[in-house]
Amino acid sequence: MTPAERKQAIRDIFEAGIRAAEPGGSVREFMPEVLNTYREKNLKEIVLISFGKAAVPMAKAAIEGLPGEIPLKGIVLAKYGHVKDAAFPASVQVLEAGHPIPDEAGERAAQEILGLVAGADEGSLVLTLISGGGSALFAVPADGVSLADKQDVTSLLLKSGATIDELNVVRKHISRVKGGQLAKAAYPACGISLVLSDVVGDHLDVIASGPTAPDRTTYDDALGVLKKYDLTGRVPAGVLARLQAGSSGLMPDTPKKDDPVFGNFRNIVVANNQKAAAAAQQRAFEHGFVAVAPANNVQGEARVIAGRFASAVISTLKRFKVPGRQGMCFIYGGETTVTVKGEGTGGRNTELALAFALKVSGIDGITFLSGGTDGTDGPTDAAGAIVDGNTIPDARAKGIDPEEYLGRNDSYSFFKEADGLVITGPTGTNVMDLYIALIEAS
Repeated sequence: MTPAERKQAIRDIFEAGIRAAEPGGSVREFMPEVLNTYREKNLKEIVLISFGKAAVPMAKAAIEGLPGEIPLKGIVLAKYGHVKDAAFPASVQVLEAGHPIPDEAGERAAQEILGLVAGADEGSLVLTLISGGGSALFAVPADGVSLADKQDVTSLLLKSGATIDELNVVRKHISRVKGGQLAKAAYPACGISLVLSDVVGDHLDVIASGPTAPDRTTYDDALGVLKKYDLTGRVPAGVLARLQAGSSGLMPDTPKKDDPVFGNFRNIVVANNQKAAAAAQQRAFEHGFVAVAPANNVQGEARVIAGRFASAVISTLKRFKVPGRQGMCFIYGGETTVTVKGEGTGGRNTELALAFALKVSGIDGITFLSGGTDGTDGPTDAAGAIVDGNTIPDARAKGIDPEEYLGRNDSYSFFKEADGLVITGPTGTNVMDLYIALIEAS
């Protein structure tokens, strides 16, 4: 393959993974189960709540799977730009809000959702459709905490390199809806949550901060996260006061697994990163590569992970040879973090790709893609980037200094100049990131 053909192939492999995690189809698979529950319990209405980056396609699929005679009302809450021209019944309201930093629109929408589920009773089925990004979109601060406080602590944790699990531990304990509290608000209604997983391990209490799942964490855990990243003295006073009061037993913790509200709620994971990686693996095989998908639990600092990937790929290149096969393809899944120290523009995937490119500079036969399955990488319009051994030499020939861009966390700007961005637009799904390496021996 030529370098251009490798880039085209790796992009195709990435997009095959995204298609496999298409949320509409994933929801449709489980709608018969939803209907069985509705009929067996002789319920009278369905209250539909959908929030997250995949809120629109998940809600459309669910509504299409419901007979017209079932009374339906609901709210769909999506990220700005993810609604487009979606059409819904008049009884279903469609709202947009900010991500990854919560905003006033998200708070207003969440208040409306709380009001809607509070009106549900024993004859209602609360069908909740949850996808990644829901934690920021669905934001109702707890008493004593303002929206500005939530925005500040979210920003501080993101810039400090906290993992999504750690971020959500804190967010659950300064919220009125996270950590099982939406299920509690809907009690005694019956509930089913169909969940698109965007976290390592598919932990239900972590995805969108687990609004309908029992919470395994405590106020002490939240304080521990702040201490780990030296943020105890930097977070807003209202946040620290609430966490300290909860730790002292002055207010109840989030509902745990023995709470009776969860006797009425089922949480079902309908798609995850493993499903996307398996489809990408199959597509890589069709392109002629020996394809393996070793793990879906990649976590850590993007630059560190880039170095580990590069070492493994270079080592494989030196010894790989399988007659009749184009080469080797590694497919990993997960979600890295970035400790932001500069003022540049970028996300974890473009940062990882740039760090990887520096490690394989000048080496032929290696092509690498790091991309978010949701089509967005941090505050940018790119899913990620594609690099190979020519990326850095070509950039330097144009007078572009890659180390300078990486040093100021400006990876998006680098790839915009170097022509390496992967732009898909919003994909409608979100099952973490895919890291794909093609290795074609000379």
